[in-house]
Amino acid sequence: MKKILNLAGSFIVGACIGAGGMIGVRTLVIGDSLDSVCSRFSEFGALQMAGVFLAAILLLLLSIFLQVILHEGGHLVCGLATGYRFVSFRIFSLTFIRKDGKLCIRRFSIAGTGGQCLLAPPEKPLAYIPTALYNLGGVLANLSAAILAFLPLLAADGLPYLLKFFLLTFSLTGLFLALMNGIPMKIGGIGNDADNMRLLLKDSKSKQALVTQLRVNALVQEGMRPKDMPAEWFGQAEGIDYKNALQATIALMHASRLLDLEEWEAAHHAFGRVMDHRHEVIGLLIKETACELLFTALVTNKTAQAEELYTDELNAYIRQYKDVTSSKQRLLCALALCRDKDAAKAKEIYDTTCRRKDKYLMQGEVRSDIALMKSILTAANVL
Repeated sequence: MKKILNLAGSFIVGACIGAGGMIGVRTLVIGDSLDSVCSRFSEFGALQMAGVFLAAILLLLLSIFLQVILHEGGHLVCGLATGYRFVSFRIFSLTFIRKDGKLCIRRFSIAGTGGQCLLAPPEKPLAYIPTALYNLGGVLANLSAAILAFLPLLAADGLPYLLKFFLLTFSLTGLFLALMNGIPMKIGGIGNDADNMRLLLKDSKSKQALVTQLRVNALVQEGMRPKDMPAEWFGQAEGIDYKNALQATIALMHASRLLDLEEWEAAHHAFGRVMDHRHEVIGLLIKETACELLFTALVTNKTAQAEELYTDELNAYIRQYKDVTSSKQRLLCALALCRDKDAAKAKEIYDTTCRRKDKYLMQGEVRSDIALMKSILTAANVL
């Protein structure tokens, strides 16, 4: 029922936007008066009105989809132009990756984002690695497309009405995305492009953090485990500004590397240190930290702390991403083994993850998670 109500609400909102857009085209672009537009609509039958609204909604959705592609394409083009290497390209949950020299498709999504272009930075000294154009490429693409789409409305006469409506919605959508990414803000707890630029301009430590993240994410996606990466990459975890999302992520990566090395107590302490700054760190990172803190509490027999961490809210988050990231399967395995004392279920989760390992986007992560599950299951004499 809730899904039906949400769908109905979305349709009503879309219909209102579509109606507003059509009225805007006729009054602002075509030059009709508001009275004449309302009079024209009153002549439509119910089916005609529904058809017009549906066409308007579809054109609006098409505009959004194309502008998201252009935004991520802007990052891609500007990144490649400044020496970055292609890793993956995501539109909503559809993700294109390069594997063995071929493009493959995976499903992956992050709450609060409509897409993502992941590139690996060039192998240069930090001072010579460009970041501005890569970060602002999406905004420039949306803004350029918005201007180009609006020009025919000013210069050309006799354009079909639906084309005028599409050009206007495409232009406004591009302007909206450019503003949403060009003005520093957090959306769904995640900093936008301009917010990242703001952090990069503050100090070189933020730039080093971004470059490290891009390198680590690229290698993890290509199959390398964190424990096999250079230790010095993770040496920035001391003296960081936890309000800075770029730097806070490095602290999490440092803790994740300790986890991959099976240094359970050290990893638990490192995740706990991030959790101590929960009021400074963005929500998404805190949820990930809570998941890993719960895992390390389970495998180090900190039962009381594990129960305190395992809230209904965290359980819902785990279930939301259990088919997207293998780390949630690892956590579910630990919950079954250490909390529920259900060895058969824990082994089933392990076996399922092994069978589905090629379906996950982050191949280095799934290799690590399978190894960690095998370790705790072996220690419990389940394997």
